[in-house]
Amino acid sequence: MAIGVFFLIFAVLLVIGVPMAVIFGGMAFIPSLFDPTFSYNVESAIKSMVNGMDSYTLLAVPLFMLSGMIMAEGGISEKLFNFFGYFVGKRRSGFPCCVIITCMFYAAISGSSPATVSAVGAMSIPFLIKMGYDKVFSTAIVTVAGGLGVIIPPSLSFIVYSSSSQASPSDLFIGGIIPGILIGICLMVYAAMYCRKHGADQALLDSSYQELHDKGFLQLLKESIWALLTPIIILGSIYGGIASPTEAAVISVVYALVICLFVYRTIQFKDLGKVFMAGADTYVNILFIISAATAFGRCMAMLRYPQDISEAVLSNVHGKVAVLLVITVIMLVCGMILDNIPNIMILTPILLPIAEAVGVDPVHFGIIMTVNLAIGMVTPPMGINLYVASGMTGIPMLRLAKACIPFLIAFFIALMAITFIPELSLFLPSLTG
Repeated sequence: MAIGVFFLIFAVLLVIGVPMAVIFGGMAFIPSLFDPTFSYNVESAIKSMVNGMDSYTLLAVPLFMLSGMIMAEGGISEKLFNFFGYFVGKRRSGFPCCVIITCMFYAAISGSSPATVSAVGAMSIPFLIKMGYDKVFSTAIVTVAGGLGVIIPPSLSFIVYSSSSQASPSDLFIGGIIPGILIGICLMVYAAMYCRKHGADQALLDSSYQELHDKGFLQLLKESIWALLTPIIILGSIYGGIASPTEAAVISVVYALVICLFVYRTIQFKDLGKVFMAGADTYVNILFIISAATAFGRCMAMLRYPQDISEAVLSNVHGKVAVLLVITVIMLVCGMILDNIPNIMILTPILLPIAEAVGVDPVHFGIIMTVNLAIGMVTPPMGINLYVASGMTGIPMLRLAKACIPFLIAFFIALMAITFIPELSLFLPSLTG
């Protein structure tokens, strides 16, 4: 089957709104319908779908999702915000920067971008508006900073990429720390620049900061310590050799239940059924997408499309910098029209061989891909973070997208540094290796 015809059918199905799992599954069947002699038939595709779920690594995805939902239901984000606000809230840009720091830290709990936007935004956006910050600006901060949910470990995107590429999930987790911090710093720099010109109600800022200050550091630490320990326990168990990433996901669920049920008491046992059902409802969609995408990727491999695309790119684009720029453009465009998990399943078998051919480490490439696709989560028409934030605040999506542009420029600057300075991604994995 001609590669152009294959991807044209894929594009048409995407444009008319066919669900992604159906597209992936259907595209795995189509070549055998055009050519009955093609060895990868319907039966083979169904076997691939079933086998694609037989993955110990992917088991971590629903567990980290459940852990994040328990933490969100337990109001953990507010405790983190108050703790960080004690240190930076006095400055004019202090509370906006505090939102970004909270998103960074909550990302290390939820592993999900939309979950970070929802949990942190529900608490911080009304607070910033009360302080006199512009509503659209306040929402844009959370919308973009929520993208750190797929970069700072434990990241669901890293787990899916690991399954597709066979890269070490532990190396991806620890490799995402410095890039995530770098992006957060870039976002805070723009927030500080904005607040110099526009600012907020200084009297309200001083009053809110004083409330936190009057509580005292020890009281705030007492309230937030169990939330602050969450990423330390998760990552510490992995790099201390105590648990694999999947086992660490189980630990995170148990820990989330203990602190929300018995320590903070923000969740009751009667609430657990609702939380578990919400987790299952979210994961089942991802489950079908990953299953069908496994068959889709196997079909493309049998058709040798990844090899053909790789040879075409490498024969027409010369030099590592040029290749990485082309790959970046491809991923940014794909991120605008598809969610990050389907993108990872599609793009990894196609683009990873190209990146490896010019000397890019698979772990470094996984982080480059994840950062690229995180930008796509804040850009129309897909932009899932935009939909979440717009739904929370009632701000029209296009207006919110326009307000996000300066933050995305800061995000892109960090992306370029991450892409062309491999040490930012590989330094920490080299220490643990």
